[in-house]
Amino acid sequence: MKSPKVVGVLGVAVLAMSSWAATGPTVTLSVDATNAPRKIFHANLKIPATAGELTLYYPKWIRGEHAPDGPVIDLAGLKFFAGDKALKWRRDTLDGFTLLVDVPQGTSEISAALDFLSPATYEEGFSAGSSATDKLAVISWNQVLLYPKGWKSDEINYTASLKIPEGWKFGTPLAVASQNGNEIHFTTVPLSMLIDSPVLTGEFLKVVPLTEDPHTEMDIAADSAAALDAPPEVWTHYKNLVEQAYKLFGAHHYNEYHFLYSLSDHVAHFGLEHHQSDDSREDERSLVDDTARKASAGLLPHEYVHSWNGKYRRPADLTTPDYQAPMQDDLLWVYEGLTNYLGFVLTARSGLLTETQDREDLALTAAEMAHTPGRMWRNLQDTADAAPQLYFASRDWESWRRSVDFYPEGTLDWLWADVIIRQQSHNQKSIDDFCKLFEGPPSTGPMVKTYTFDDIVNALNQIVSYDWRGFWLERLNSHSPEAPLGGIEGAGWKLAYDENASEMTSAVMSMLRAAPGAYSLGLVLRDDGEIVDTIENMAAAKAGIGPGMKVLGVDGRRFSPDVLRDALKGAKTKTAPIELLIENDDYYKIYKLDYHGGEQYPHLERDESKPDLLSEILSAK
Repeated sequence: MKSPKVVGVLGVAVLAMSSWAATGPTVTLSVDATNAPRKIFHANLKIPATAGELTLYYPKWIRGEHAPDGPVIDLAGLKFFAGDKALKWRRDTLDGFTLLVDVPQGTSEISAALDFLSPATYEEGFSAGSSATDKLAVISWNQVLLYPKGWKSDEINYTASLKIPEGWKFGTPLAVASQNGNEIHFTTVPLSMLIDSPVLTGEFLKVVPLTEDPHTEMDIAADSAAALDAPPEVWTHYKNLVEQAYKLFGAHHYNEYHFLYSLSDHVAHFGLEHHQSDDSREDERSLVDDTARKASAGLLPHEYVHSWNGKYRRPADLTTPDYQAPMQDDLLWVYEGLTNYLGFVLTARSGLLTETQDREDLALTAAEMAHTPGRMWRNLQDTADAAPQLYFASRDWESWRRSVDFYPEGTLDWLWADVIIRQQSHNQKSIDDFCKLFEGPPSTGPMVKTYTFDDIVNALNQIVSYDWRGFWLERLNSHSPEAPLGGIEGAGWKLAYDENASEMTSAVMSMLRAAPGAYSLGLVLRDDGEIVDTIENMAAAKAGIGPGMKVLGVDGRRFSPDVLRDALKGAKTKTAPIELLIENDDYYKIYKLDYHGGEQYPHLERDESKPDLLSEILSAK
């Protein structure tokens, strides 16, 4: 029953987040999701208030999304009442997420009614993207509530209830107080814990127990019953994931954990972390189709790692008092980059991918970063600083603009750090030791322990003495055209290319509906010929081709991925250039590409002159 408390521990702020109610005011929230198949959610709130102007906020900066992307544009049907009297309200003209309500004398509580309009057609994005289908829905509480000014999000109580369609089941880390048919009442929790605890509901929902101490399970909703019928070894691999994560960190920071996994071709595809769950969404057949399962294998390990790295240990600049205060994303190379690396490691250690498949996936990451010429003007630090914009940037010109590269490049950099630790300690220490020190024991419930750049440097130096400050400043500020491959090379491997697509390359290309050409012609295109991007200083860009155009023909024949593949192979023995018929807006033109190198696909090749540290890193513990 105690209010969350901030104290100092070794100079680091610690916020204990209890499942008990805080000592601030209590808001009652009732959500009706019975019209989820229509993509509309109804909500009613009872909010303590006093006479005068009441300032209410719609959540803006959503934790884990690193941007002011709360979907306020989809807030509709908004009305306020004091008893039966309708109240006047107006939006703050300086901030569209702020609402000002006139509260009459003698009022101690107002009520609010609102609708949330979930995207009716497929729309990308995080939790604001497509979130409901005819058979399932994800309830993100930040979409269906308001909160009063003057309180931190850990200080306001919310007593929430949810009504779901008849016959649907649900999964959530929220504790259930009572249930009557399709109406669920949850225990009172602080606003921060409510928003941190989404609900997955659906007609076809499968619960897979993973461990009992603490309770950990998968709650999987799909658009069909068949999509839930995964091979038995899949569940074994996810059980292994939990076991290997415990061995990596040596502790947990949740009371229970729910993998909330949505399988649909009609919801936005992403992963979003929470203390005691994740909100992960993939294609409908991602568990039952072998190719799709491989392409998406790293998603749940990544989001699970976030319970330790991102939710428990969090950059001080990302630890805000409420959902209006701006976040600073400068340490996302730790928050997301380290998570990406550890997720890559756990994907192999759990068996979700074999070591060979995981290594092939690393080759794809390395090749992508090696073909990102934008690194010559935008350094890695700026990809983090500009994250609120880059998350929502178009994919065209991505290689020159750069994207949120602190994810893939973070994998390469933290692998390099792991290799340095192993080398400097004569293989007696590793990044595993850093994880135990920085994010491990003792086990706790949900809480936040903040850190700074200096804390990262100091913790790494406790594992092994090294110029970690210089290492990270070089990695963050470099404008080198070369990708940071020191970790791969130090681990006994080399990035190489040949004409044979690996198993993982084929899986990812299938998932993305991609055609060959990225690492040969510098032509990133879909299997329908749409050009997504061209990589500067490679054959396609030099010939004058750019993103947004479309390939219609190859060497006089109608385009298809196989026709392009044949042309790439044939060009090796010809002096004539490859000719592409391109549509650009309403015009057609033949472009000649002087390229004769054949298909090019990335691989990691063993360097026998060095110890194989990578295989050791990926081996189950």
